[in-house]
Formats: sequence, structure tokens, C-alpha cells
Amino acid sequence: MTLFWIITVILVLIAGAIFVIPMYKGKEQDDVASRDELNKAFFKDRISELEEENSEGLVVNQDELVSELQQSLLDDVPMQAKQQVVGISPLMVLPGLILLVGICYGMYLSVGSLNKVEAWQETVSRLPELSKRLMDGQNAEPLSDQEMDDLTLALRTRLHDNPNDATGWLLLGRIGMANRDAETSQGAMLRAYKLDPSNPEIKVGYAQTLMLVGDSNQGDFARQILRSVVQRDPSDVRALSLLAFDAFERNEYQQAVSYWTMMKNVIGENDPRANMLTRSIERAQARIDKVNAVDVSADSVTVNVTLDPAVSLPAQGFLILSVHSADGAPMPIAARRIPLSSQFPVTVTLDDNDSMIPERKMSSLSEMIVKARIDSDGNVMTKQGDWYGQSDVLSLGASTIVTINKQY
Repeated sequence: MTLFWIITVILVLIAGAIFVIPMYKGKEQDDVASRDELNKAFFKDRISELEEENSEGLVVNQDELVSELQQSLLDDVPMQAKQQVVGISPLMVLPGLILLVGICYGMYLSVGSLNKVEAWQETVSRLPELSKRLMDGQNAEPLSDQEMDDLTLALRTRLHDNPNDATGWLLLGRIGMANRDAETSQGAMLRAYKLDPSNPEIKVGYAQTLMLVGDSNQGDFARQILRSVVQRDPSDVRALSLLAFDAFERNEYQQAVSYWTMMKNVIGENDPRANMLTRSIERAQARIDKVNAVDVSADSVTVNVTLDPAVSLPAQGFLILSVHSADGAPMPIAARRIPLSSQFPVTVTLDDNDSMIPERKMSSLSEMIVKARIDSDGNVMTKQGDWYGQSDVLSLGASTIVTINKQY
């Protein structure tokens, strides 16, 4: 605002100069020139009349009359000089200057929306505070509708001055999502993504915006972005959450369970969100059980194997699934070995065909435990360094999730 007032003062001084300078120079020069031209015209007219009168014989002494006219013209020169010497008093200029300044600032205060400009500048100065509260999310007081409008105005002002600010475009995109303004959100997130395509915050925000649009092609691209985030950082809860909810909405319940299970392993059991994730997993598992109720034989068990983010898969190896009696006996009743070329999560159905001993089939167990292990050397007898996990006790004909999260 200080710069603004300095500029207005400069403009008023320029206007004052335009007002005063002609009063001291321009008009004085114009008056002198006009009087001189008038005297010359009068002299020439009078000479013409004398010549005409002389030709008619009305003038007795023409030379004497011409001399008198010349003397009259010369006598007027001191009057002109005297007029040039006369100046303009500052007291004559001061009221005009005061009136000029009053009109300029009065008109601006009347129609220049000074209050709105001051409110705008104040809003821009609050940008860091409002941005921090928006970024903190659950850890800060939610922004009111007016504060959201103020933040949008401040952001658009900053982005107008600095269009290459990727963080600013990210914030504007989040505001668009909060206001259900898909067009603003998608446009801002796209600008942020183009400016900084490797930033996980921006990648997750852009993917979320694409998912909100609902277009299938954009949804595929959004999932690719989120998977790249998880691949780089398996503990990114935001990306896992979006993938889980997206999978659930697309009826990919097994994938949803896998992503929610990974989230639960990342945040830990003591996190307040753990109970919510447990309910989500149970809801998705119920959908899986309902879908598989007709297909799953009463003499089989379905296992969904997921990996903890900390698990490092070997270049070659096998996934070994084994079914044990409910008392935890080490000798498996049934087992299957799957090459690690399969992508996780993996869903496998075990039945009597996987039984280790023909005389003791898996269907003979009413309750059982399922174990899963990443075998790196192909030898089932060696376990050192292998990752593993096991299920709770389950009944024959049920389905379960086994998360590989421990190491021998």
C-alpha cells in the first residue's frame, strides 16, 4: 500500500505541473504574440486606408501620417514589455492546486473501492496462515466458507505474480476439491503436476482430482500415478487410502482389503485410525465372502496374501502356502508353491488336491492355520532370512488374509 500512495503522489504532482506551468509561461507568451499580431494588422490596415485616401486626394501630408502610425506602434512596445514583466502570484495558484488535489483524492475515495483494496491486501497478507491451516487438515481448525474464499483470492493473487509456484497451484487444487469445483481443482492440479511431476504431494492430489471426475480413462491414469507413489514409498498412507477406496468402489474387494491391510500395518494398532481400517477390511471381506459363497467349496480355503511395506522380495524365489492343524503343528497338511513372478496381493484357493499325505486330506480338518512364506533359495528346509506370516485359526470353507510381515 505504501508504494501505491507514493505512485498517487507522483501522479498528482505531474497533474499539478500540467496545471501550473502554462499559467507562468504558456499564457504569457500567447498574450504577447496575440497583441503583436493585432498591432501589425492594425498598422497594415491603416496604411492601406491612407494609400486609398491619398489616391483620392483626401490626404494632404501622407508621410507625416505614416510617421505618426509608426510612432504609435513603437509607443505600444513598452506596454508589451511591462506586461511580460508582470508575474503570477503563488497565492493565485495555490487555490487551484488545493482544488486539484482535493478532486483527485476525493474521486478516488468515492469510486476507487479503497476499502475493498485494503481488504484484498489484508487477505493476501494472511496467505501463510490460511495455507498452513488448510495443509494441516485434521490437526487445525477447519476453514470457514469466508476463509476459503479469502484463501482463494490470496492464492490467485500470488499465482498471478508467480505462475510457476507449484505449491500454490496444489493449494488452489485442494480448495477446488473442498468446494466440489472439479474444473478449478483439475486445472490447478494439472498445472502443479506439470511444474513438479515428481512431488508425491502433487501426484497424490492430482490423482485424487482425476478420480473425482469419474472418467474411466483418467481413473486408470490416476491409479498409475498412485501405484508409482506406493512403489517409491510403500508407507504413503494417502496413496494407499485412495487406492483402497477406489478398488472398493470398483468392486475389487480383494485389492481394497490388501491396501487397507497395508495401511493398517503402516500406522500400527495404536493409531486411532486402526479401528476404522479394521471395519473397512471387515466390510470388504464380507463382500468377498458373499461373492465367493457359491464358488468356494466347503472342502477348501481361500487365502489372500499381502506384503508388508518392509518386505524386500528376492529376484527369484517362491511363495509357499501351507495349511497346518489348529494346534500349530509344524508339519503341514497341505501346501502349494507359487513362483514369485506373480504380483501381490495373491489370492489362492487350497483344497484336497494340495494335501501332502493322501491318507490325511485337508478336508479332514475342521479348523486350521494357513502360513505363507517367501522362499528365496527353493529349499523348503532352509528358512534363515525368509519373510513369513500366518493367519488366525479359521474353519474349513472360509477365506482369510495372510500378511507377510515377519522374518526368520
